[in-house]
Amino acid sequence: MVEYSVEIQELSKHFKLYKEKHTSLKERIIHGMKAPYEEFWALRDISISIKQGDTVGLLGHNGSGKSTLLRCIAGILQPTSGRVLLRGSVAALLELGAGFHPDLSGRDNIYLNASLLGLSKRDIDGRFEEIVEFSELSQFIDNQVKFYSSGMQARLGFAVAVNVDPDILLVDEVLAVGDENFQRKCIDRINLFQKAGKTIIFVTHAADSVRQICDKAFVLDHGRVVADGTPGEAIRTFREYMMASGQRSLLEPLDQSILQDEHGESETLGTGDVEIKEVILEYPKSEHGNHLLAGDPMNVRLRYYAAKALDDAVVGISIFADNDLFFSATSQGHEVEVGELNGDGEIIFAFESVPLLDGVYKMTFEVRGTQSGLVYAWREQVDQFEVVNPGRDMGVVAFPLNIKVVSTSRK
Repeated sequence: MVEYSVEIQELSKHFKLYKEKHTSLKERIIHGMKAPYEEFWALRDISISIKQGDTVGLLGHNGSGKSTLLRCIAGILQPTSGRVLLRGSVAALLELGAGFHPDLSGRDNIYLNASLLGLSKRDIDGRFEEIVEFSELSQFIDNQVKFYSSGMQARLGFAVAVNVDPDILLVDEVLAVGDENFQRKCIDRINLFQKAGKTIIFVTHAADSVRQICDKAFVLDHGRVVADGTPGEAIRTFREYMMASGQRSLLEPLDQSILQDEHGESETLGTGDVEIKEVILEYPKSEHGNHLLAGDPMNVRLRYYAAKALDDAVVGISIFADNDLFFSATSQGHEVEVGELNGDGEIIFAFESVPLLDGVYKMTFEVRGTQSGLVYAWREQVDQFEVVNPGRDMGVVAFPLNIKVVSTSRK
């Protein structure tokens, strides 16, 4: 029987957004003691079950509701409807300096913060040195916290939270602060928690952190869960939203009409002697049909119409990510004779393997003349393909890798 550490059942959270605030008694009497407000649902009918020992990521844009959900799980906010069931002790690291008193020293705040997380004074005494050592703040531990930098506060807060040894750890964006060494130390401690079978819920904007840490991820949009699955699948959905305009909701279908401009005409530039009519992407090994996995093959079919006979044409393809050129090739460079272009035709760029990791990649196509030097057709970054990385490797390039362990022990 599967045992769940966290069960969220049809949870919703409602807020009132006041447009104006009545500060004087006269204003309150005139307006009937009520200030005008708007209804705002930060969360709507969230139902999530998290198995014991899982590390789960919550992805979403600003205002998607992921931090509000984490606060409901922690008990800081009470849901308007629905409920949260927890099995085990909880430690929450939701924001920098949460639970800290600025006028108290770091030492006093360790006792204050740890007691809020459920430790007795005896327990804190036994773990105090370990907390200070983890935070690397022994030199400043008796200084007032208000003189700490944000990174120092993050170190102290994280050191307290992870040394409480909870069954469930809630982390909200804290890994995005601090220096690289501190972030690595936090990741290492989370890995130890994972090996110990702890349940971790992790909120972040950093997709690579989700891939590195999490077993599963949920994507939130406008207070609703719109996708869940493996880190790679969830990241793909999250990036689909980020690719779209900031006003579009994930609850709406993606607009697939990107192959035409706002007037419904083909987005082909150049002399007009050649028109790129259509670009078709084929993923022979993909089960989904709309993206490929790292290392999968891909066929790019470029369908064109040549208004007149051209016998000096060269075709080219370039691949970009965030306007950085990743790859570029031409038929001439591959010693392929295009032959005469006249009327309708098709050119196929067949990639045996696409050695890229997670991301959305855009393509530019070119048809030009070798003798005239004219650009017959140019289609710049209109078409795109998406790579989903099912593994935990990070970066841009998918290097084929086998790791072998050779024993070096001596008898």
